[in-house]
Amino acid sequence: MRRLANQAGTVALMGLLAFSFSACQTTGEDTAGDASTGSEFQQAEVDTAPVDTTPIREFGTVYFAYDKSDLDADGRTTLKNDAGLMQQAKGSVVVQGYTDERGTWEYNLALGERRATSVKSYLVNLGVPGSQLRTVSYGEADPAVAGNNESAWRFNRRVTFKAE
Repeated sequence: MRRLANQAGTVALMGLLAFSFSACQTTGEDTAGDASTGSEFQQAEVDTAPVDTTPIREFGTVYFAYDKSDLDADGRTTLKNDAGLMQQAKGSVVVQGYTDERGTWEYNLALGERRATSVKSYLVNLGVPGSQLRTVSYGEADPAVAGNNESAWRFNRRVTFKAE
């Protein structure tokens, strides 16, 4: 019984495919210039403008010491390298603050926000318009590296960027 149902389903599917194929065939007439019978693909103009293949440079990541939100020398260097790129960005940039898993959820959200705000302030001092930057804290959510030790935590105490 099951085999008969499977065969009937296969026959019905083959019939549907045959019908679809025959409905898509053309009559052989040239209808490229006829708007009432040609497809939208036949009528569309081809865009011959060159495509920009310049690779998109990603923003750097700023890392922080345990329970700190102040920038160290490496963080300031990263931001100096990214400031010009951010000034040229057409949209806004989200400054995303993160922490490691130690501390309460509320504390980590606040620390992530302090880190993001610290980075935003430094970027504004470098000439990036403040109206172009938006901060958000994810606290301990979305760790960059899994693990319960300093070698993992040091990569999770960070600020990243996302262009919008």
